[in-house]
Amino acid sequence: MTSNANLYASMAERFEAAAGRVALEMAAPPALALDYRGLDRQVAAMAGALRALGVRPGDRVTHQVTKSFASVALYLATVRLGAVYNPLNTSYTAQELAYFIENAEPTLLVAPKEQLEALQPVAARHGCSRLESIEANGSGSLPAIARSAVPVDDIHPSAPDDLAALIYTSGTTGRPKGAMLTHRNLLSNAETLREVWHFGPEDVLLHALPIFHVHGLFVALNTAFLAGAKVLWLERFAVDPVIAALPRATSMMGVPTFYTRLLADPRLDRALCRGMRLFISGSAPLLAETHKAFAERTGHLILERYGMSETGMITSNPYDGERVAGTVGYALPGVEVRIAGEAGETLEAGEVGILEVRGPNVFKGYWRMEEATRESFRADGFFITGDMARMERDGRVTLVGRAKDLIISGGLNVYPVEIEEAINALDGVGESAVIGTPHPDFGEAVVAVITPEGEAPPPSEAEIIAALRPQLAAFKLPKRVFAVPALPRNAMGKVQKAELRTRYADTFRD
Repeated sequence: MTSNANLYASMAERFEAAAGRVALEMAAPPALALDYRGLDRQVAAMAGALRALGVRPGDRVTHQVTKSFASVALYLATVRLGAVYNPLNTSYTAQELAYFIENAEPTLLVAPKEQLEALQPVAARHGCSRLESIEANGSGSLPAIARSAVPVDDIHPSAPDDLAALIYTSGTTGRPKGAMLTHRNLLSNAETLREVWHFGPEDVLLHALPIFHVHGLFVALNTAFLAGAKVLWLERFAVDPVIAALPRATSMMGVPTFYTRLLADPRLDRALCRGMRLFISGSAPLLAETHKAFAERTGHLILERYGMSETGMITSNPYDGERVAGTVGYALPGVEVRIAGEAGETLEAGEVGILEVRGPNVFKGYWRMEEATRESFRADGFFITGDMARMERDGRVTLVGRAKDLIISGGLNVYPVEIEEAINALDGVGESAVIGTPHPDFGEAVVAVITPEGEAPPPSEAEIIAALRPQLAAFKLPKRVFAVPALPRNAMGKVQKAELRTRYADTFRD
């Protein structure tokens, strides 16, 4: 094994061993495949382009991630150079991107061409002079530069705690925070997942996830690449292409929405899944009824796991052993978890408290937020996840809720305060409260509850959603808006969101 702690150094060893095996293959037309040798060459060429554009070790490369082979090469090339990869959701508007550019101060900003013109002034204001494009089909100015650049064949000698990625995660108060993930964090977590989920060179991973967050990027790609497996590539999830690809795959990682939509199609059956060995679900809670229905239809028990942007994966149901619906399994090897009270005291088995975690997967801290970092860790190094859970005597973990009001819709984090601020700024709205309610497809759906500004009726649901659409990414938009005379409050004047969640819990149920 290499003594270089750079994540790509370990990948390069596996790529060399895999050589002519296919690394990436389009699951739907156009027919396109790239073997591991070719992937390494693309990464070297892309690293050459980054170096030519002035990217140096430690620099941030901010990428509004279109899902393409070129985007994969950009991620790996950034890591190879010792720079810091900062992926962002393609749904973010230029207004939303301005915050991330200001905070991360990237040397290079990469986005689809249509976004670049709007981003140029804010990028220039914050010292980012280089803006290049990657399109959904893999074309763009950056791949063009890579084709004529001098390839970078060396791999930057990174230390284990050097930054490899900056992932912004939404809380329920304040602005999004940049979780600083190191080479050790990413490598240790992917190697552990490769082992516990039994990934090897014979695997074919059906990849229908986006690659702007931890699940699709680090959990799926890092694990598959370190195993020398084939990644069967879909630009996005849709039922027809997934069903067409399943007979060619051995494994799939998805969010609960994937599984509910597949279950709605009568073509999903045991014969379709006979070549599959593993279905994995994460990023949002999987309903026990979905787990049961999928097993009855396919003969496969979905493996549910749990993780965060700050930690990668923390727990997993066992590959060999009982996969219990509604639980997230046991701490991964080398990872410690405990359930703690408000003061940090460890609780007894079966008691509900805050799940805390310590291990090589746990991030370095929040980018340029020293106070938030201090508040997130105990003195003994345990990270306070903010998720409420209980642990059985044998170590099995069940999540029971979140200490804060973060909404996870379709596997994506939604930050209520940001939406509330946008709604409260609208004429005719007195105040608002944004909550997540159960949804059969998305796990949780965004619901806004508003009050009128005066005597006149507030704006309608359609008017509010239309006003928010230019400001917010589509996944943040409320799916329903309800008007009430006043929001429920406690004696201290705090809005009782738990009461609202109970009141509107059946909004999306048949």
